Order: sequence, then C-alpha cells, then structure tokens
Amino acid sequence: MRTEISKLYQRLGTTFIYVTHDQTEAMTMGTRIVVMKDGFIQQVDTPQNLYDKPCNEFVAGFIGSPQMNFVDATLVKKGDGVALKFDKYEIKLPAEKNANGALNDYIGKEVRFGIRPEHVHDEPEFIAKAGDSVIEAAVDVTELMGAEIYLYVNINGVPITARVAPTSTAKPGDSIKIAFALDKIHVFDKETEQTIVN
Repeated sequence: MRTEISKLYQRLGTTFIYVTHDQTEAMTMGTRIVVMKDGFIQQVDTPQNLYDKPCNEFVAGFIGSPQMNFVDATLVKKGDGVALKFDKYEIKLPAEKNANGALNDYIGKEVRFGIRPEHVHDEPEFIAKAGDSVIEAAVDVTELMGAEIYLYVNINGVPITARVAPTSTAKPGDSIKIAFALDKIHVFDKETEQTIVN
C-alpha cells in the first residue's frame, strides 16, 4: 500500500497529507514530516533531518527502528574538551560537538545522551581505533536479521541495542567490547528533554 500511495503521489504531483502512527510509513513516504505528541507539534522537517537532528528526546526516540539508546551521564571537563561520564567510563566528545560552547553550561550536571543502534560497534577494527572510549558490555540476546544482527547488551545494567554486521560472533552470556561513533552522539537536557547538541 505504501508503494501504491507513493506511485499515486508521483503521478498526480499534488500535496498529500497522510496521518500515521507508524514512523516507518512516515519516513518512507513523507517529504516533510510533522511529529506530534499529545496534540502539540514537536518538529517539522525532512525525514533525514528528523533522524539526524532531532529537536528533542521524544523525536529522537520515536524516529528510527530499533529505537535510539539513551544513557544518563554527567558532563565533565576533560583536558581541553568535555566528556560524558557514566558508570566507570568517560567518553570524550569530539571538539565539534562543543564548537559553539553549547555544552559549557552543563559541565558538572546530569544530561542524557543518545546513540543510534547502528552507531554502536563491536568490529575489532573499530574497537582498535576507539582508544579510551571502549566499553565492556554483557550480551543478553542476539537477533539474526539476515543482513545484520541486533545485539541487546548491557553496561552494568544499562541496556544498549547495537545493530552490527552479520559476521559478529557475539553470543548471549559473552562479555564483549563495544564503542560508540562519537560524532553521532546526541546530548539532551535531562529536565527539559530538549536537544543540546546533535
């Protein structure tokens, strides 16, 4: 049905308004999407911008499947930059994440950061380059999806979903090393849930 509606849209070349609760339908069919919650507009944007630059935690979690991972952390000063401190880890953010000083007011405060499953890696080549941002995680469940594997892991009780290559050898019960693509981390204000940086 999605394909037929898309063909009809292309043939008629007129504006369609399509209402759905299915974010996959919205992402695949829409050229502009209005994300609403409790009757209020959260963000109006292209599908790609909603995915890459969500304006708040709700949009970030609603768009994308599997859902974005969210982790509570404290923002700390680390050298000439800032880092996210959670559990026993301190992940230094790339300098461009704080290029305009948006994170400076949050140093020493609790924030929430988000990372999409496809930006959580377990490949040895990625881990080798990750330096001190390598994290130990326990594998709870693996789901082979054919072209990819969903790894459901936890970092001392903090659940994380990773979308990895089908060549991954991780099995339930394993302790593995993972690393985040640091340039893909989103940081949110824990109280307002608004995006600080994407």
